[in-house]
Amino acid sequence: MTGKSKEKTEAPSEEKEVEETPEEPTLEAQLEQAKAEAAENLDRWQRTFAEFDNYRKRTEKEMADFRKFANSGLVTELLNVVDDLGRALESAPDAESPLAVGVKAVRGNLVKILEAQGVSEVPTDKGFDPNMHEALMVVEGEEDDKIAQVYQKGYMMNGRVLRFAKVVVTKKKEQEAAPEQDEKTAENNTEN
Repeated sequence: MTGKSKEKTEAPSEEKEVEETPEEPTLEAQLEQAKAEAAENLDRWQRTFAEFDNYRKRTEKEMADFRKFANSGLVTELLNVVDDLGRALESAPDAESPLAVGVKAVRGNLVKILEAQGVSEVPTDKGFDPNMHEALMVVEGEEDDKIAQVYQKGYMMNGRVLRFAKVVVTKKKEQEAAPEQDEKTAENNTEN
């Protein structure tokens, strides 16, 4: 080869060296970048998995609640039938008549079926609770918030109120506190 061909071959190699000089990421930098991406991907995956797990649990709970209370509309209608049968028994002239005995048996069977579905009466012996009772009237009594009378029984299904008990509630007389104030006022007037 001639001297000119050597120059030609050397020139391109110099250009290659110039092109390779811009900083390419080192192997360590690439490793750190890959680790950061892996950590980010792992974090995203864990968050997605947790969200899906929460969704699954929430859906299972909603389905269980749905199954628990799916019949609540029908049960509410049947409660009216139980009330009607109870009123029929109360108005029967002879409690030992075959008709009264039959109505009592039908009502008892219906109540057993409802109890098997998780239905129970709202308690009215522990005092007034606005979460379970509906106050129709307030009457004077010895204590506050006692149930004086039950107009209509209330029912719950699996801990949820289907129908509020309609009740009359007592309220303590306020006149008892008023005489004490009158006595204090009278004492203050006599001292002056």
